[in-house]
Amino acid sequence: MADLTSDRLLFVPLSVADAEEMVHVLSAHTLYTFTGGSPPTLTQLRDRYTRQAVGRSPDGSQDWHNWILREQPDGTAIGFVQATVMDEGRRAEVAWVIGAEWQGHGYASEAATTMIAWLRASGVVTVQAHIHHDHTASAAVARKAGLRLTGRIDDGEQLWLSDSDEPHPPTHTAAR
Repeated sequence: MADLTSDRLLFVPLSVADAEEMVHVLSAHTLYTFTGGSPPTLTQLRDRYTRQAVGRSPDGSQDWHNWILREQPDGTAIGFVQATVMDEGRRAEVAWVIGAEWQGHGYASEAATTMIAWLRASGVVTVQAHIHHDHTASAAVARKAGLRLTGRIDDGEQLWLSDSDEPHPPTHTAAR
């Protein structure tokens, strides 16, 4: 998996060692308002990262790209982005999370735009995201990253797409 960069961010492929720093980044309860759940413990995060760092689903049908976002130049972790690539590399489901301390500075838009550009350059045709209908900040990120609202709802979340393709069935992955 490629190391990516943007104006202010380093995208470092996820490793289990990132859990110690990321447990703090993901500790605010407000991060789970729209997605449900609660902040992970260090053990839970290590287990999650152990699964995700493999880079693919157990059946091999999905490639998992997970990057820790680090501020330049100091390398402080501020969040993550992820893409689950499926359909033989033609479609990707994307997501982003920026820690509460770093929200409101455009990092999510910068990260999502950079990741989607990389996916496009890698041959992905359709990029999609599922966003809770009340999550206006994440909807703004999707819009800035070139996704458009489709009107389709899957499991209570609105589907956003990068192109005019018909929506695909919802994708639930361990990469989330």
